[in-house]
Amino acid sequence: MSRILVLGIGNVLMGDDALGSHVIQELEARYDFPDEVSLIDAGTPGVDLTAYMAGHDVLLVVDVVRAEGRPGEFRHYDKAKLLEKAPLVAMSPHEPGLREALLTADFMGVAPAEVKLIGVIPELVDLGVRLSAAVRAALPRVIEEVVGELTARGAPPVPRDPPRKPDLWWETPRGM
Repeated sequence: MSRILVLGIGNVLMGDDALGSHVIQELEARYDFPDEVSLIDAGTPGVDLTAYMAGHDVLLVVDVVRAEGRPGEFRHYDKAKLLEKAPLVAMSPHEPGLREALLTADFMGVAPAEVKLIGVIPELVDLGVRLSAAVRAALPRVIEEVVGELTARGAPPVPRDPPRKPDLWWETPRGM
């Protein structure tokens, strides 16, 4: 059985950029996972992204993506598609990005054999702690996609009965 990592990426203080964190929290609240599956809310990992992916056979990444289309639309990228473009020079704390981390992991010999990015086009990536309506509406489908990917790889999550409330601490008003 392969070791699978579901990695949520994003900044919970930047609106739709919190998609990855939302998905990880929802998955942990709704499902129990087999031992070979790990879930990590990585936040904005920058150079640490390579370390997260090392030692896994399969990497499923959830994040918002810059792409043509309407907010809330899905985009799926496999490893080959992610590596098509030339790497970027790191210019912010969010970098290196996924592509650069994969290239580094390949160079080091620790890259997952299989990588899939499950992305959603954001409406707003700006200061704020709430997802836009378009991205929030996409959450159930993203969760369904992750569950489907795990099931297809022989590691189906088991629904919790009853499910827990997701820990969306960044959306909770202070003092509550």
